Amino acid sequence: MSITVSLEDLTAQLEQLEAEAARAIAAAADAAALEQLRVGLLGKKGKLSAVLGAMGKLPGPDRPVIGQRANVLKELVSRLLAERLGAVKAAALAERIAAESLDVTAPCRHVPPGHRHPLISTIEEIVDIFSGLGYRMSEGPEIETDYYNFTALNIPEHHPARDMQDTFYLEDGRLLRTHTSPVQIRYLENNPPPVRVIAPGRVYRRDAVDATHSPVFHQVEVLAIDEGLDFTHLRGTVTAFLQQFFGDLPVRFRASYFPFTEPSAEVDVQWRGRWLEVMGCGMVDPAVLTGMGLDPERWSGFAAGLGVERFCMVRHGIDDIRRLYTSDLRFLEQF
Repeated sequence: MSITVSLEDLTAQLEQLEAEAARAIAAAADAAALEQLRVGLLGKKGKLSAVLGAMGKLPGPDRPVIGQRANVLKELVSRLLAERLGAVKAAALAERIAAESLDVTAPCRHVPPGHRHPLISTIEEIVDIFSGLGYRMSEGPEIETDYYNFTALNIPEHHPARDMQDTFYLEDGRLLRTHTSPVQIRYLENNPPPVRVIAPGRVYRRDAVDATHSPVFHQVEVLAIDEGLDFTHLRGTVTAFLQQFFGDLPVRFRASYFPFTEPSAEVDVQWRGRWLEVMGCGMVDPAVLTGMGLDPERWSGFAAGLGVERFCMVRHGIDDIRRLYTSDLRFLEQF
């Protein structure tokens, strides 16, 4: 049984399709909805193709009429889709601009810029000076063994010098290092002389907290091992460093004692009219060199150590070491 299709039927379908397309396109909310409409109306399996598929059942003279009407509808739908897509994109852009716009009349929220803590700045300056003198930086663990912290530095068990560096011990016998000298021992184990190394880092001692003492503080230690080094090289290095850090000030060396250097000296600078002790130094004890497997007849060296907090306090006129650890912005913002 064949179904007859008339010119009037297809014309009415095209007019109805045009009205439905206009309403749907006008209501489309975004580009995705418009694309879905385009496929549903103009695609190979769309509604317009379905109408044109029935055109073959029309008498020959009527087919051009429906074909022309279908082309007009296709052009109209394409134009409506393009116009609506432009309007949707413009609305989306306007909404985005409104959401991302800045209200220049609103009060500002000030976030102050960060800066280096005075201790960090002091460490970096010290490291920079020694780097310019040809030294390289080395670091090591803060939890150490008795060997590296004491024995290898000529401080055997029950040595009186251990009382000066009483520290915190762990249950397994390890301890919190009392100086950064263990870094030098570890470095020498893996790097044969000649060596020139500095070791900055945090150290610990069981000191009572007061204006000049803290159980946690920072050190920078210096070590040079080479053939023919003597006390004049030590004196020249220390003097050059101190005058770069503090300026062209008088420097003096006083005889002292350290278990891992011989001879040893304390170093003072004349700061604002009075002598201030700032560091200790000395020639590496031959016993330390022998313990590291080095021939003291061939190799000699010197070592020096300083407390970073001391340098920072002298430089900036800080009267209490505790100010460096209280995180008081009123204090820190001065730097």
